[in-house]
Amino acid sequence: MLFENRESAGRLLGEYLKERVKHADLVLGIPRGGVVVAKEVAKALGLPLSLLIVRKLGVPSNPELAFGAIDPDGEIYLDNWTVEYFRLSEEDIKKIARMELEKIRERERRFLRDKEVDFKDKSLLVIDDGIATGLTVIAGVEYLKRKGAKKVIVATPVCPAETLRKLQSHADEVYCYHTAEGGSFAVGMFYKDFRQVEDKEVEELLKDGVL
Repeated sequence: MLFENRESAGRLLGEYLKERVKHADLVLGIPRGGVVVAKEVAKALGLPLSLLIVRKLGVPSNPELAFGAIDPDGEIYLDNWTVEYFRLSEEDIKKIARMELEKIRERERRFLRDKEVDFKDKSLLVIDDGIATGLTVIAGVEYLKRKGAKKVIVATPVCPAETLRKLQSHADEVYCYHTAEGGSFAVGMFYKDFRQVEDKEVEELLKDGVL
């Protein structure tokens, strides 16, 4: 499976979800790439769009490799195996978490204008452009449940089968358009165009306002 770009993946995912998601109040994109996909899903389902701003915690020697994730409340979710393998100390974890929490605050100011989104008693559809380990999405799901969400649904164009199973123990429903079986996995492997999404593009996608 090879998606043309995030917009194309979002349109396919939106059509896929029409028959499966019976009700949702709000689509939440995970910045930045997830917002491009989420915009197309929101259009397909006729739903408003907002953001779920969570961040992965990257191993210092390889920041793309997640050892955990952090949510807007500063709650940390760890992959203990990765933490132990790279011998990350408590101070290492706290230092990286502080930096990533500040990036969450920066994005709240820039994208949400510091407006607090009300998730209480809502059915929420969380979208990312692809899910590798699932740590960031799990952090987001647990955060939304803590904020009183009635239901949390996760959907993505692509993820590994193992991650899909992991997510099913956290979210109420999980939908993956293409489930990758076995072998190495990187989200970019499944896109012809996987260029970096800039902040300006996210702002443009949100120009109709966010709820």
